[in-house]
Amino acid sequence: MSGCWISKVRREAATRMVRARDLGLAFPGTPGPFNAMTDVPGVLVGMTTLLDERAEEAGCDHGPVRTGVTAILPRGYRQPLEGVWAGVCRFNGNGEMTGTHWIEDGGYLAGPIILTNTHAVGMAHYAAVRWMLARYPDDFEPVHHWALPVVAETYDGVLNDINYPAVTAEHVWAALNGAQAGPVPEGNVGGGTGMIAYGYKGGTGTASRQVTIAGHLYTVGVLVQANHGRWEWLEILGVRVASMAAPPPSVWLSPVERGSLIAVIATDAPLLPHQLRRLARRAVLGMGRQGTIGGNSSGDLFLAFSTAGTVPLPHRAAPTGTWTALHDTYCDALYEGVVQAVEEAILNALTQAKPMTTVKPRGYTVPAISHDLLKEIAVRARR
Repeated sequence: MSGCWISKVRREAATRMVRARDLGLAFPGTPGPFNAMTDVPGVLVGMTTLLDERAEEAGCDHGPVRTGVTAILPRGYRQPLEGVWAGVCRFNGNGEMTGTHWIEDGGYLAGPIILTNTHAVGMAHYAAVRWMLARYPDDFEPVHHWALPVVAETYDGVLNDINYPAVTAEHVWAALNGAQAGPVPEGNVGGGTGMIAYGYKGGTGTASRQVTIAGHLYTVGVLVQANHGRWEWLEILGVRVASMAAPPPSVWLSPVERGSLIAVIATDAPLLPHQLRRLARRAVLGMGRQGTIGGNSSGDLFLAFSTAGTVPLPHRAAPTGTWTALHDTYCDALYEGVVQAVEEAILNALTQAKPMTTVKPRGYTVPAISHDLLKEIAVRARR
């Protein structure tokens, strides 16, 4: 990998850290046990974080590496390979999320969802396909079936030498093979390692909501890769941050928004593709609660899937099938849960992030948002 090497390759495990609601921010709604995407039963999340801070050493042909991979497995490691109903929403399209054409037409996805940086999409897709072929040989060797994983990205080139091909197939496989239930790492981890949101250090965040519909308890879990927004837009629980704090130095890096938000939404509520498209669309309202407008250069792409029931793959499908789904009239509680969870997941990404210095241009620090500031905002929000 050149004259230097990646000094830290971490398969991330969650450790107890201060999250947004720990600072007194009173988010509405009822979270699940982990307040994470993995509160949806069966959903697993894995991450690989790449850090190389020795890039200034003699003989190194690249700048600092601060990037990674996040893997989401809607069905975990269950055999055989099965699909889940899914829907997508493109709020602003300056970004990539592969496989969405088929999700729009076929209404389902079958395989992992990978989040990484913009220039690693090809490698992540290649690696995810190879992983699927190895994991599910009975679905690909004897029959003509296709592997079509979802790979989404946001741009980390301010904090990471994005033009250097640091992400390899082995890194993607490490995230896929290390996926697990329970608490999910946040902040400078996985695909969110080098991201910036609202002028502060951004990254990976997650949250969940539990809702009761007609006597049944359902969960909505969200994972975001937050790399969007401008500092002067940021509102937290209705409090404008610009009224309480000076702008961070990173505000001057760009006169316009050039970031993106990826949100992946999981639920165990029985929903069909048209309902999941509508669920994905509500992520727009979650990000809007923090004041962002979705600028021209923003890539705000959202995906929702349901783990209720199964979608047989074409080579195993019967001529007809029967599925159970909520009536549209009963979906409002799920919509509310998505809006609330997206809002909180973005704040969790900001709260758990750590400062980083810029790669291009050099000489700036992108700070983490102050926990003391968030505590002050919590007090003002309660008033």
